[in-house]
Amino acid sequence: MSSPEFNASPRVPATSANDPGPVRVIAVASGKGGVGKTSVSVNLAMSLQNAGQRTLLLDTDLGLANVDVMLGLSPRFTLSDVFAGRCELADTIIEGPGGLLVVPAASGKRHMTELTPAQHVGLVHAFSQLDTALDVMVVDNAAGISDSVLTFCQAAQDVIVVVCDEPASVTDAYALIKVLSRERGVTRVQVLANQVGHPSEGRQLFEKLERVTAKFLDVTLNYLGAIPRDEWLRRAIQRQEAVVDAFPAAPSSMAFREIARRAGQWQTPAGPRGHVEFFMERLITSPRSATA
Repeated sequence: MSSPEFNASPRVPATSANDPGPVRVIAVASGKGGVGKTSVSVNLAMSLQNAGQRTLLLDTDLGLANVDVMLGLSPRFTLSDVFAGRCELADTIIEGPGGLLVVPAASGKRHMTELTPAQHVGLVHAFSQLDTALDVMVVDNAAGISDSVLTFCQAAQDVIVVVCDEPASVTDAYALIKVLSRERGVTRVQVLANQVGHPSEGRQLFEKLERVTAKFLDVTLNYLGAIPRDEWLRRAIQRQEAVVDAFPAAPSSMAFREIARRAGQWQTPAGPRGHVEFFMERLITSPRSATA
């Protein structure tokens, strides 16, 4: 049975003094799986929440979701229920540790990996109907270059590509950046090195990726930093907790807090950019956008 589509042409609500403000949306992606992308998403979101940013973590690994598992949550509804018409998007939001809000996807639902491009766009537009007060949303994407990954990255203001010290990771990261640049007009990408043995490894990974990117693509890469290989992170995953909460003094926790600090300094979007975008109505109706 095919899944129903969201309305891809959302209603623009009237401006009012109580309209929530614009939301900074950060998409986390990777060329290949197994590089720790979901761990990065969870700990980045948790660090932003702990720093006082009202944060929502959206799991868009639509067929093999595990954000809820990593945080020890038991959702009643997931995005699969939304597409099946069993609930509204707002019904899927659950409160995680520290007040972090989470929208879970489903695991083992093959039909969720076969959604149409229009349904991906419809999901993006559906967030415009949420009246939840938020400062930032972190989007945990599936690995690879599927249409869902490209759409959700395009719809974010910032894209973080996670790499690790494996040749396939760097090669696939370049492939992802190439497709995002050439097919979706993404011109700026943040690169985060994960599971590094020494900080210099992260910088070397970035420089390797930047050399080939500068040669062939019209895109700007920024080095966001590195997360060290850390036994405490592995223990936190086993405990189904974010390492920044379970072991705040761990080397990886300090690195995630620094990444969140840098992300918190990124400029808030002044207005819509003319393509599919999360929370577009908040950009259109916000007083800041009107002033700009």
